[in-house]
Amino acid sequence: MYIKDQVKKLTPYKPGKTVDEVKKELGLSEIIKLASNENPYGCSKRVGDELKNLSDYAIYPDGGGSVLRNSLTDLYQLAPEQFILGNGSDEVIQMISRAMLDSSKNTVMATPTFPQYKHNAVIEGAEVIEVPLVEGHHDLDAMARAVNKDTAVVWVCSPNNPTGVSISEKDLKGFLDQIPDSVLVVLDEAYYEYVTAEDYYDSLKLIESYSNLIVTRTFSKAYGLAGFRVGYGIAQPELIQSLEPVREPFNTNSLAQRAAAAALKDQSFILYCKEQNRIGIEKFERFCKEYGLNFFPSQGNFILVHFNQDADELFEALMKKGIITRSGQALGYPKSLRITIGTDEQVDKTLKAISEIISH
Repeated sequence: MYIKDQVKKLTPYKPGKTVDEVKKELGLSEIIKLASNENPYGCSKRVGDELKNLSDYAIYPDGGGSVLRNSLTDLYQLAPEQFILGNGSDEVIQMISRAMLDSSKNTVMATPTFPQYKHNAVIEGAEVIEVPLVEGHHDLDAMARAVNKDTAVVWVCSPNNPTGVSISEKDLKGFLDQIPDSVLVVLDEAYYEYVTAEDYYDSLKLIESYSNLIVTRTFSKAYGLAGFRVGYGIAQPELIQSLEPVREPFNTNSLAQRAAAAALKDQSFILYCKEQNRIGIEKFERFCKEYGLNFFPSQGNFILVHFNQDADELFEALMKKGIITRSGQALGYPKSLRITIGTDEQVDKTLKAISEIISH
């Protein structure tokens, strides 16, 4: 049976252990999961209220996602034609790769960054050009220099996963001005709702000026709808229309569309989550300074802490205490942990557990 050579070289995504698996394995009654950057506060109550009214399960979903598109239009004051919906922003990334990459093209990205950029590029047979981060930041000048006549897509993740570092408006504009109009720039803003940096840009205004820019966002993080798998891209209508042919006809399901539309209407919930997240980030930063631990200043809902110890060993030690984090071994930081910011109580328990481990 024929399988593409490039696919044979890839390893499938390995999800972390579930809470139930860890409970059973270690005989624990309570688990704090801080591995996947999920929202510890769940989602808006409006979502549950909305889903109570849904019963047409035998009917195909609205292929155009009109309810959700209209809700996005109302929130951002943009045209419905400026949005493309995806089964998570992962699928929007996949659609871009499928539409624009092949063996005659290359794609430029930072490293380490969100791995699905590279994963999808490899599947399409494109050359991958990776530019190392500098102290957790995108080296935008080096990325611009890496663009050549065969470059089709450049990926920029801000805030970056796994470092949490965001890009300033000045730096981003300077970068975009260096990229040819024929090259697509994908600005991944999965953690946009958590950003508090004063120098952060307004990507929706940038879209007006750069026809080769698409912004991707998701409902899996701040909106607390990871289980529904819904995300979207924002760009000028012509760019969105060029991607629509590769979108599956019913790629976002009815429940996801309705849940996301309801969640958008509760921006007070998003603001609350943003404020609580910043409190948690600042607690981690104070802790790290007290214990002499280095970290990247994060604008996401997670923090990458450098322990100068084997990350897998730290991961196991914390898991035995009932706390699941993400080892940096697979993220390009073998002596670091990426830790999702939980509730105030979860943060306190996590910091207490870390202090017990590193004090021995």
